[in-house]
Amino acid sequence: MKYMIMMFGSAEGMMETADPAWIQEMIGFMIQIDKDLTESGEMVFNAGLADGSTAKLVKQTPNGVITTDGPYAESKESLVGYWVVDVASEERAVEICSSIVKYAQVVELREVQQAPPQEAPPEV
Repeated sequence: MKYMIMMFGSAEGMMETADPAWIQEMIGFMIQIDKDLTESGEMVFNAGLADGSTAKLVKQTPNGVITTDGPYAESKESLVGYWVVDVASEERAVEICSSIVKYAQVVELREVQQAPPQEAPPEV
């Protein structure tokens, strides 16, 4: 089963406020979890993202397409990195998330769909 594990936070805020020793610990953890997931064959791919302050939104409006600054969510925290893993069970995915959450206030786990839904949504 494939899952996307999403880590939320503020890279910019963390660098300004976190203890440098904690930052080094977190970086070491991220390197190790990537290595462990790769060695176990569970890693599909992963990436860290630039701080949300660098994000751009591209929107369709009645007047055409506009581009604005900022992440989609109206918050100081946004998606900072993710892993796509292929694991034997949801329990294993939750286990991985449980180790990551020490370094982020929120970790979201979402199953990756293998194909589009078979049925069309009901008409409104």
